[in-house]
Amino acid sequence: MAVTFASYASPLLHLAPGAEPWLAGGAIGLLSIVNMLGVKPGAWTQNVFTLLKLAAIAVLVLGALFGGTAGASIPCLDCARPTSVRGVIVAVGMALVPVLFAYGGWQQTNFVAEEMVNARRDLPRALVIGVLVVAAVYLAANLTYLRALGVAGLASSHAPAADVMGAFAGDAGRRLIAGGIAVSTFGFLNLVILVTPRVYQAMARDGLFFARFASLHSRTRAPVAAIGAQGVWAIVLLVSGSYGQLLDWVTFADWIFFGVTAATLFVYRRRATDAPYRAPFYPWTVLLFVLACVYVVGGAIVSNPGNAARGALVLALGVPVYFFWSRRRVRRFATGADGAA
Repeated sequence: MAVTFASYASPLLHLAPGAEPWLAGGAIGLLSIVNMLGVKPGAWTQNVFTLLKLAAIAVLVLGALFGGTAGASIPCLDCARPTSVRGVIVAVGMALVPVLFAYGGWQQTNFVAEEMVNARRDLPRALVIGVLVVAAVYLAANLTYLRALGVAGLASSHAPAADVMGAFAGDAGRRLIAGGIAVSTFGFLNLVILVTPRVYQAMARDGLFFARFASLHSRTRAPVAAIGAQGVWAIVLLVSGSYGQLLDWVTFADWIFFGVTAATLFVYRRRATDAPYRAPFYPWTVLLFVLACVYVVGGAIVSNPGNAARGALVLALGVPVYFFWSRRRVRRFATGADGAA
């Protein structure tokens, strides 16, 4: 996200060529400091940039609605269509990989559940309302793309939002939507920096990571060590240039863990006797979600088996690391030491 933000923001700021890595690193550093000040500054930052992002999408939709023209303004150079049922199934599965990645992010709300006042009530509500809002906004944006560019034009476009804005507002429209995308990616970068260190902190508290990461700041109650370490490591990856490859390799892994996590509901509901875990229309909704995860992972493997294999290797490398920390945790408990120490 930092790289994407810098690639859109750098031309708008008239920065010299090659300044993108510095801008991306600066964004990571700035937002890490903001989130070290506590969850409230991070949450306020997130709310502001979310509203700005929605405003940019509203400008895009309304502008194309009242100023755009329908039809394919860009010729489709490669619009091959599947000719069999199997081809359609494979093509849809492949297409769902980037689509569901775009819709992703809802799962990260769970990372801050411990800091919610009433997580049992507010977390499900936030997840449901958030996903519905995102779905409505994204569907509106895609309908706008189709109206302005047509099917063939949309299939050929590498930057549909910029093409749509350029169609009815020229270069000024392109610059405006570039600013909107920069704002959007900056907001998502803040979200990642806000929520992800809570995972490291919880792991460390359970004795499965470096003990220093378990600590919270006495005043801000933020996992400062975890946020700082994440920021430093992100900048290292930024400088190394390996972040893009790592993202490609493990993108499909998200849906492996989504499916496995949802499947645990079958186990927990069977074990629970007094207060079973609630799930509307259980077991069909859970089963449908798990099958969808299997379908998406299959699509990722078919679309790019090389990346899937490398991603699986990256995941496999984490297995000995997990067992290392697990053995350390067992030894600490066996000797009477604190599990988070």
